[in-house]
Amino acid sequence: MTQKVKQTYDTCEIFCYDEEKVSRVSSIVEEKNLSPIANIFKALSDETRLKIAYALVLEEELCVCDVANIIGASTATVSHHLRLLRNLGICTSRKDGKLVFYSLDDKHVKMLVTASINHREEVNSRV
Repeated sequence: MTQKVKQTYDTCEIFCYDEEKVSRVSSIVEEKNLSPIANIFKALSDETRLKIAYALVLEEELCVCDVANIIGASTATVSHHLRLLRNLGICTSRKDGKLVFYSLDDKHVKMLVTASINHREEVNSRV
């Protein structure tokens, strides 16, 4: 019986690097404060928060009760996650009487969520 083994190439077989590229790119990377961006990805890495963000992509504005019903969670849980997303600048809120409505902060957040979902669908189609 012959078994095919899929080879992966995770590392170089020898160590060498392009000094010019490394110098140029490392200085650019070091100048950027990537910590706030990492916090956005950390927030969206939680499945519940990603579901909330995706719901807000599909429907421009939702109240806490709507989101709770959409994702099947309690209003307390949803409020906690929405507060965190708001504090990170991922979504905004407005109060209308006794209701609080949330929406994504801007088109960049919407594009980030949409691009992630599209990417996952493309990867799944390749398998």
